[in-house]
Amino acid sequence: MSLAGVNVLLEGPTGTGKTHSIGTLVDAGVEVFFLGLESGIESLIGYYTDRGKPVPDNLHWHVLNLQGDGFGPLLQAADDIGSKTQDSLYKIQDFTRAQHNPYAKVIKTLINFEDQRTGKAFGAVTNWGTDRALVIDGLTGLGNFAMTMVVGKKPLRSQTDWGLAQGQIENALRLLCDGCACHFILIAHVEREVDVVFGGAKITVSSLGKALPPKIPPMFSDVILASREGTKWSWSTANAMCDLKTRNLAVADGLPPSFGPIIERWKSRGGQLTPT
Repeated sequence: MSLAGVNVLLEGPTGTGKTHSIGTLVDAGVEVFFLGLESGIESLIGYYTDRGKPVPDNLHWHVLNLQGDGFGPLLQAADDIGSKTQDSLYKIQDFTRAQHNPYAKVIKTLINFEDQRTGKAFGAVTNWGTDRALVIDGLTGLGNFAMTMVVGKKPLRSQTDWGLAQGQIENALRLLCDGCACHFILIAHVEREVDVVFGGAKITVSSLGKALPPKIPPMFSDVILASREGTKWSWSTANAMCDLKTRNLAVADGLPPSFGPIIERWKSRGGQLTPT
């Protein structure tokens, strides 16, 4: 039986080299498909151009942005918030939200990934082999896209709105982790939360609401914390303040920020870069 690809949740504060490290996955010989939902593609391209090297052919990307209508919606929201009761704000509906549904664009890209670099289409990620890796950068953008799909320009979100958006993200992540043979890397920010079980503060993955974040790490084979101290970037699978796990790295702090050892360990256990 051939092994499916690894599922890696790479989390950390801004500026800890998460997107930049994707270059090491490209260097490991995997064909990488980068789906950018936040600003950061320049960091990945800079992995090569800053060293005077050409961007290799096994790196593809598709970048999606939340497209707004300028300051018009902000002005409308300001008027509504300043003149309506909270009850009225909850009942506002944006009936034009289907025309600007960024989450649907994410799903369409996963159904048929179009490389904006070459214009070529590479089919559905569910049909990819282990010679390919999908990278989603990042979870915060995915949450914003899902919430925009649910509420549009509505200024106040109900509990039902949060639940709908959270459910869509959870369903998508479970399909990517459990229903795809290719490698899957999700890049995420972190935030501090109160640990209601053991007390004190806990570093958790940043996503919509409080109910969704605890469900995300168990989906992945490796949950890694990226960090920076001065001019030194590193990874950790041992930080006691985070819910981390690893199947393909040592349990340690100060690990080199590279996907190379993960792919090599996966290969040592029988993983093969099976052609799509």
